[in-house]
Amino acid sequence: MTATYDAVADAVTVPAFPVQATATAEQVGGRGGSGRPAAIEAIVVRIDARDPISEAGVRMQLRSRPEIQIARPGQPAAVVVAVTDAVDEETTHWLCGLHRADGLPVVLVSGRVDGRALSALVEAGVRGVLRRPDATAERLVSAVRAAAAGHGDLPPELLRQLLDHLAGLNRQVLNPRGYSFSGLTERERTVLQLLAEGLSTREVAVRLSYSERTIKTVIQDLTLRLQLRNRTQAVAYALRNGWI
Repeated sequence: MTATYDAVADAVTVPAFPVQATATAEQVGGRGGSGRPAAIEAIVVRIDARDPISEAGVRMQLRSRPEIQIARPGQPAAVVVAVTDAVDEETTHWLCGLHRADGLPVVLVSGRVDGRALSALVEAGVRGVLRRPDATAERLVSAVRAAAAGHGDLPPELLRQLLDHLAGLNRQVLNPRGYSFSGLTERERTVLQLLAEGLSTREVAVRLSYSERTIKTVIQDLTLRLQLRNRTQAVAYALRNGWI
C-alpha cells in the first residue's frame, strides 16, 4: 500500500498540457461493455535517464498506457520521469536541473533511495519516488497522475522517514529559535490571529501587553519578508496557507 501526501515545498501550480487520446471503456476500467472508444485525457510525460537501457525500460512500461503520452522532441510536458541507479549529490543536482528547466514536477525511479536524502529531493522538485522493483506500469501511472495534480507519491517507509526528519528539524532547529515551518514566530502568528479576528493595531497591543509601535513593527517585518503590501494581505496570505 502506498501513502499519498500533499507536496509541502510546492505552492506553484504546475501547468498541464493534456492531449486527447482514445481507449475502450475496458482499457480505462469503465463499465458499459460496448467496446466503443471513450475519450480520455493523456498526461504528456518526458523521460530522462542516466543510461539508455533504463530509459528504454520505462518507455516500454508507459508506451501501452492510454493515460500517458510520451513527449516528442520539443513537445511541452506536464511531468518528468527521471530514472537513476542511486541518489547522490550529483543526482540531486541533475534532478534539480530537470525541474528548473521547465518548472515541472519530477517522478523519480531509482534503484536505491536513502530516506535521509528525501528533503533534498523535495527541494529538487521530486514529487513521487518509486524503487525500480516497484515501478510497474500501474504504479508509474499513479505517480505521474499524482505529480500532475500537484500531489506527491511516496512508499510508506520513505514517507515515515521524511516525517521523522521534519519532526526532528522542527524540534532541534526551529523551535529553539522561536520559529515554525511556516517561518512565523509565535508572536507573529498571535498578532495575525488577532488581526484576523478584527482587532485594531491598538487593541492587539493592549491584548498582548506590547506597545502599539511594537505591533506595527511586527506587521511591517511580516509584510516585507513575505513581499506583501499591507496587513490585510498578510492576514489573507496566512489564512490561505493555513498558518492561522
